[in-house]
Amino acid sequence: MMQDTVRVTKKFTIDMAHALYGYDGPCKNIHGHTYHLSVTVIGKVDQSNDSPKQGMVVDFTDLKRIVNERVVDVFDHALVLNEHAPYTKNDLIRNEFEKVILTDYQPSCENLLLEFKNRIQGVLPANIALFCIRLDETPSSYAEWVRTDNL
Repeated sequence: MMQDTVRVTKKFTIDMAHALYGYDGPCKNIHGHTYHLSVTVIGKVDQSNDSPKQGMVVDFTDLKRIVNERVVDVFDHALVLNEHAPYTKNDLIRNEFEKVILTDYQPSCENLLLEFKNRIQGVLPANIALFCIRLDETPSSYAEWVRTDNL
């Protein structure tokens, strides 16, 4: 049987707060979103008769473990702030909240997406590649990275 290339997607939910330092709109204030993250990998379907993963590109359980460990467990219920904002110099934020992540970038949907891409891409099994990653910030707004746009 021919080994076809297939894309496989797993979806995740992350509840996270952020603020856009220096932004000229209401998102300069701390606010939260229920983000929806879709991770799509691409690879050949395993057709080995002796493989426990026969018929799969990747076991959904394995993909779930990777994304949970590298992204969801880190960012879910976190407050993400640009470390250059003056309010991050105040210990009050770090003392009052247990899960504060300070970034060296503006925590926009686009930059968070790229952070997540980098965290996932480097630890995928050798037989698959990250094809697409999409981060929905609201029901009508999302950012998306696609492998073919970046070759």
